[in-house]
Amino acid sequence: MCIGSDKGNIDLQIVIYNGRLLSTLQIINIMSQTSSLDTSAFMSGLIAKNPAEPEFHQAVHEVALSLDHFLEENPKYKHARILERIVEPERIIMFRVPWVDDKGLMRVNRGFRIEMNSAIGPYKGGLRFHPTVNLGILKFLAFEQVFKNSLTTLPMGGGKGGSDFDPKGKSDNEVMRFCQSFMTELYRHIGANTDIPAGDIGVGGREIGYMYGQYKRIVNEFTGVLTGKGLNWGGSLIRPEATGYGNVYFAQEMLKTRGESFKGKTVLVSGSGNVAQFTVEKVNDLGGKVVTLSDSSGYIYDPDGIDYEKLKFVMYLKNNKRGRIKEYAEKFGAKYVENERPWLETADIALPSATQNEINETEAIALVSNGCMCVSEGANMPSTPEAIQVFIDKGILFGPGKAANAGGVAVSGLEMTQNSMRLNWTRAEVDNRLQTIMQSIHNTCCQYGAKDNNFVNYVDGANIGGFVKVADAMIAQGAV
Repeated sequence: MCIGSDKGNIDLQIVIYNGRLLSTLQIINIMSQTSSLDTSAFMSGLIAKNPAEPEFHQAVHEVALSLDHFLEENPKYKHARILERIVEPERIIMFRVPWVDDKGLMRVNRGFRIEMNSAIGPYKGGLRFHPTVNLGILKFLAFEQVFKNSLTTLPMGGGKGGSDFDPKGKSDNEVMRFCQSFMTELYRHIGANTDIPAGDIGVGGREIGYMYGQYKRIVNEFTGVLTGKGLNWGGSLIRPEATGYGNVYFAQEMLKTRGESFKGKTVLVSGSGNVAQFTVEKVNDLGGKVVTLSDSSGYIYDPDGIDYEKLKFVMYLKNNKRGRIKEYAEKFGAKYVENERPWLETADIALPSATQNEINETEAIALVSNGCMCVSEGANMPSTPEAIQVFIDKGILFGPGKAANAGGVAVSGLEMTQNSMRLNWTRAEVDNRLQTIMQSIHNTCCQYGAKDNNFVNYVDGANIGGFVKVADAMIAQGAV
């Protein structure tokens, strides 16, 4: 978020970076402390070229750090300037979205689609409807999506999109009118073999339905151009559950490397939307006990655990009533902490499932001090770089989002396959394929992230493993 700038001197731009007000020059200095000269020069150029986009800078810097030595050992990627090319979107689409509210007043929002990289398949990635959406956040998400999709082993490129529209507090008719207006422009840029959007924050089954109906109406085709569709019109079983389930499956694979499991473990989960809900469900299936959930107003702590019956209430509260998580505390007598996050509570495992940069350095230190042995990211980039460094320095299991939460896009890919074949797989078949994909992602992370003393740096493993497949395809396809 840009607070202010001197257009004559980029070093004087002030942005919020990891929760702190910093100048662009300060951000470059922070990054250079952990980077080689080549990486520091690369990041300085990237920041100058993409000002006031701190989330994008953060995401690229993490990948560049992981690739530092790998690129030196594999000069063909440096010669082809893959890193410089992979951070540039192939296409950025930005457009006006006018719509009329229930009072008859004209409203205007801004729509985006970032088509980041199509080296290994058509663009694939979600649409986010939230007031915080801007170009920098979507570029960060699209960049992460490239690596995430590569890790799934499925032929999907990376993209992301959305709008600064806020569905909260809007009627169904207002959401429908917005979605129809949004798709009236977006439709010309997407297609089953070009770009296949899905849902994200603020975009669930309702929004996907309205957008798909408008797309079908305009192009006169029933085709798999969106994923996350309803089961009776092209959707896939397990798709709503996939991100949450997949994160738990990935964490389970990490725990196995130390002879551990979810059974009997206490688990912290943030968020209370789709990802968090099905994370709780799968942790319960595996014998763990989730004690927290949160939303933007605060978090609840239930020492007895959020069992299946309590989870049903959360699903109704959030999916139908669209209420606040505080109501859980009022109904079940749990503790409610306003305007805070759950990371100071004691638990064995933490599964952040809300939004970016929700675990800072102080909270990471508290998690480790309180006995947390595993952190696996259900959200996109929920841990700050300082928090990640704490986890790695302390040697705990840490699954980065581009690996751990790839289950959602993996099942989107499986939905695309089912659409192309005009058939539906059973729940068990999709779930088995999801588990296999998450195991494969874990194996890739171990292959590229193995360090001395049997330690696996899953951040390096995910970044390098995701990079290689895309980079090799880019080299094979020439200067495009």
